[in-house]
Amino acid sequence: LDKSDRRRKMVFQDVVLVDGRTHMLGRLASVMAKELLSGQKIVVVRCEQVVVSGSLVRNKVKFTQFLKKRTNTNPKKGPIHYRSPARMVWRTIRGMLPHKTARGQAALARLQCFEGIPPPYDTMKKLVVPEALKVVRLKPGRRCTGLARLATEFGWAHEDLIKLMESKRISKSAEFYAAKKLAHVEKAKAAAVANTAATDAALSKLGYFA
Repeated sequence: LDKSDRRRKMVFQDVVLVDGRTHMLGRLASVMAKELLSGQKIVVVRCEQVVVSGSLVRNKVKFTQFLKKRTNTNPKKGPIHYRSPARMVWRTIRGMLPHKTARGQAALARLQCFEGIPPPYDTMKKLVVPEALKVVRLKPGRRCTGLARLATEFGWAHEDLIKLMESKRISKSAEFYAAKKLAHVEKAKAAAVANTAATDAALSKLGYFA
């Protein structure tokens, strides 16, 4: 959605489904945070295909430094270093919300993040945020890192599973679309050869074509 009309079109739908594929992490998170605070429920899918700028080596160094931040006496008290791409996106958005206030907690509760596109979202219309897309924001030739690769480097073990599930979903979607196109063609053919003169005459007497 464009920045000028995002407020009119995006806010206060039942739920907005955002496809995270090839979006820049920080720019996507800032838009999501603003909409969540406005009261919109948001679901972000395909989080594993969100990208961050910079090479893999650079981002591995930054994440390694992040892992060193811990409570010295009891690391279980935090910070928690999430390894899955969906939780990385969730945590990035949380950092842009006042999540220690009631208003921020309510906003964060409106957010869901998933790897892949699980049911029932696989049959729903998905939106993108043009101002956060890599093709718009990142200069051609600059390096970037996918969250799936980065997460796998630090212990996330489900990249292959998500790829398998996504391939099945895409093939199933292609079959559905092919059947839908065929049904449309058959309906058009039937309408072209149908002789509805008698039916039209009867309906016109009843005032349907008035």
